[in-house]
Amino acid sequence: MPDTLRWSRLLAILSCFAVALPAAASPAAPAAIDLTTHWAGYSAVVLFVLAYVFVIAEEFTQLRKSQPVMLAAGVIWALLAVAAAGMGQAGSIHDAVGGYLLEYAELLLFLLAAMTYVNAMSERNLFEALRVRLLQRGLGYRQLFWATGALAFCLSPVIDNLTTALVMCAVVLAVGRDSPKFVALACINIVVAANAGGAFSPFGDITTLMVWQRGVLHFWDFFHLFLPSLVNWLVPAVIMHFAIPKGNPVVRKGDVRIKSGGWVIAGLFVLTVALAVCFHNFLALPPFMGMMTGLALLKLYGWHLTRKANAIQRADFDREGAPGDVDAFDSYEQVARAEWDTLLFFFGVIMCVGALGYCGYLALASQWFYGELGPTTANILVGVMSAVLDNIPMMVAVLQMQPHMDTGQWLLVTMTAGVGGSLLSIGSAAGVALMGLAKGKYTFFSHLRWTWAIALGYAASIGVHLLINARFFTGVA
Repeated sequence: MPDTLRWSRLLAILSCFAVALPAAASPAAPAAIDLTTHWAGYSAVVLFVLAYVFVIAEEFTQLRKSQPVMLAAGVIWALLAVAAAGMGQAGSIHDAVGGYLLEYAELLLFLLAAMTYVNAMSERNLFEALRVRLLQRGLGYRQLFWATGALAFCLSPVIDNLTTALVMCAVVLAVGRDSPKFVALACINIVVAANAGGAFSPFGDITTLMVWQRGVLHFWDFFHLFLPSLVNWLVPAVIMHFAIPKGNPVVRKGDVRIKSGGWVIAGLFVLTVALAVCFHNFLALPPFMGMMTGLALLKLYGWHLTRKANAIQRADFDREGAPGDVDAFDSYEQVARAEWDTLLFFFGVIMCVGALGYCGYLALASQWFYGELGPTTANILVGVMSAVLDNIPMMVAVLQMQPHMDTGQWLLVTMTAGVGGSLLSIGSAAGVALMGLAKGKYTFFSHLRWTWAIALGYAASIGVHLLINARFFTGVA
């Protein structure tokens, strides 16, 4: 009964989205009234800043990042509703909230499907098998440095940068327990590689996903960032290579069995990604529709695995360890294992930044940022600021500003927001996660010592993009 109640609640939550969507306005609802000099507007800014201070301090306070921004979102919109009612504009609040709800709902359903697939592949031991096979190859520290970095760069466009970083960090910790210096440098390399790899794929990072779902860039446009992203990783990696200790780690033997259906689930994930692309490109449907269709395929296959396992159990009930080599699979357990803190954090950020846009602050920021400084300078600064403020709120703000930019500039801000977080360990989800996993070995200050090298890669990637993708810059600003 507890499981039934839990999933009934989840169904009720998603049903609320379904009811709300038909009434939702455009995701980028403009400011209905000017509150930039109003007490409610000032209060919104102060509350958002305070909430984000708690987000940045998550490592020290152990307060989940979703909690302060969700609370801030509720309080801010309540204050704005009071102010709007006093000005006779109560209806504009409902329309604005509905627009941001639609934007969040699309992101939520897309990520929920993707996270469920990643959790399913993890449960089937696919990632653990990859880790063990790497360990058994007898590679030296420098070879492992390049192998984990290259895999992080190649995997993050498909399974996202955070999951990739965690898988590769597990390999590094397993082989580098006797060399803290190797662990620190390899973790820095993984963070940079995972963020760089995620920057040239619509699925590699939350920021690229938001840009693609908004329709600002087409699916294939992102792949023009492949070479700049590769340079972003290679420049600091080459510099750090000479600091990696020589020698080979002690290899510990072990083996992992991929559970029944593991490779089929991986194939279904590829099919699901293809469905998302086809739904968006050929049917003009939001990508999350393709992802949810693919999620249904996963659930049907999980049903098949469970029925097969139960049949073997019934036929072989007296044997210890039944159901043999067929493992039951519960897809709803994988949904429950999704990063709900992260998903709810996105809700808080989108609603908070949306409130600032409703007040008129984003319009002012866009006028100064993109009007006075120019799009190139502004987009480069977005990446630098994302190292401190995180790339998600930065990209949400840019998308809600709606600056009039050409394809080259949108590619630039997509890349800088994705890779700029590598400048500091707290600038990306991958860096924060690895600080917790490799506690004491990979720290804020160990990363900071190599920020200069990462900054060289950041500058080089921008230069390469401006050079090889010059045809996309039409002078629109």
